[in-house]
Amino acid sequence: GLDSFEEAPMCVAVLTYMGYGIVILFGYFRDFLRAVGLEKCHQAQEREEQKDFVPLYQDFENFYKRNLYMRVRDNWNRPICSLPGPVFDIMERVSDDYNWTFRLTGKTVENVINMGSYNYLGFAENNVDFMKTVADETRQYGVGVCSTRQELGNFSIHEKLERLVAEFLGVESAMAFGMGFATNSMNIPALVGKGCLILSDELNHTSLILGAKLSGATIRVFKHNNMQSLEKLLKEAICSGQPRTHRAWKKILIMVEGIYSMEGSLVRLPEILALKKKYKAYLFLDEAHSIGAVGPTGRGVTEHFGMDPNEVDVLMGTFTKSFGATGGYIAGKKELVDYLRSHSHSAVYATAMSPPVVEQIIRAIKCIMGVDGTTEGQRRVRQLSENMRYFRSRLKEMGFIIYGNQDSPVIPLLLYLPGKVGAFSRAMLKRKIGVVVVGFPATPITEARARFCVSAAHTREMLDKVINYNTQHLTDLLWYSLVFS
Repeated sequence: GLDSFEEAPMCVAVLTYMGYGIVILFGYFRDFLRAVGLEKCHQAQEREEQKDFVPLYQDFENFYKRNLYMRVRDNWNRPICSLPGPVFDIMERVSDDYNWTFRLTGKTVENVINMGSYNYLGFAENNVDFMKTVADETRQYGVGVCSTRQELGNFSIHEKLERLVAEFLGVESAMAFGMGFATNSMNIPALVGKGCLILSDELNHTSLILGAKLSGATIRVFKHNNMQSLEKLLKEAICSGQPRTHRAWKKILIMVEGIYSMEGSLVRLPEILALKKKYKAYLFLDEAHSIGAVGPTGRGVTEHFGMDPNEVDVLMGTFTKSFGATGGYIAGKKELVDYLRSHSHSAVYATAMSPPVVEQIIRAIKCIMGVDGTTEGQRRVRQLSENMRYFRSRLKEMGFIIYGNQDSPVIPLLLYLPGKVGAFSRAMLKRKIGVVVVGFPATPITEARARFCVSAAHTREMLDKVINYNTQHLTDLLWYSLVFS
């Protein structure tokens, strides 16, 4: 199915800008009260003798955090005190100074439905039978490796994981890393450098953006999933070459994601692969959110579109979502992986993955592949597909504007007005539903949203409870975000 990005009604956009305008005006007024001593400022202040130094923060950045973010700060960083499965427990906290500081009450909000974690296949679990192999590996290897893979931290279990990942993806070789973010930010500089060109989707994750900046390569951005924009940049790169010298680029690397975590949209992989071949570029595909969650057998967007994974030059993914663990991988041809083993900063300097974490990933992949002798993995993949289509279709029936693809477990529901972002999150928590809300600057100023992440571990009763509370509460709260026919 195609991605859905329905535009908000004009009245909603106008009200959203008005909302931000009113909040900013009150912010400047409160700053005036603080300046004359009529209101206490809880934020750290520079000493008088430091006034002539370069400020630590940009003026508006500091203003925004002080006067806008602080008003809704209670909706983030909530302390969780249980397993982050389909339900979890949250430690109750209150603020006595309008969210500048918090204190715990000692009470716990129990059995909150978890609609925010990336636990797509439900492998974040504490089932004793399922976790037995993880416990066994912990007894054999311990918890910490205390060395890099290049020195004394290359265990047999690490090599076992990499062979399994390569087999699961259908490629020649793979390498695992201890941190998903660093898998991008530390490996991209090893692949491209000065004299190379990176063509990056405008909605790419920060880890991709950071890796591109650290590489020293020239970066150009194309519109999200817009093939005309990408092809235009490719043509210009081939025809004009590098700035000033007009020499041919050493490499042209296209960077995209399988599923975009804020939009819930899928990459247009067949068309990008066609452009890659036409202009002889390379493709870096980040499958952090799509591996395990997309495709008939959970093998990501290449399987979803029926493409050969070997046509993608660099396959990247993380173990932090569908596999209920931590870390990431780079996969592809053996020459690529062997090169990264000796040239990647993350491979050479980072501590090797913890053995219990490695075993958790192995058991999850084996379960999905069915080599553990059960059909549990495929049942979870099918259940996730059913849950996300059911939840998305019900929200659409209710008239809400939602973004993304019908095959994406990430379902953004548009809230728009800044005041409704905090109100929505607080109202849902009162009903024991935990959601993630996101606003400017993480999203465009008129596209604040709640991001639901559906899991195979969610029961139909859980999803119905969330939807029913949406019906009862959101109809009044979000009347301006309804689709009027």
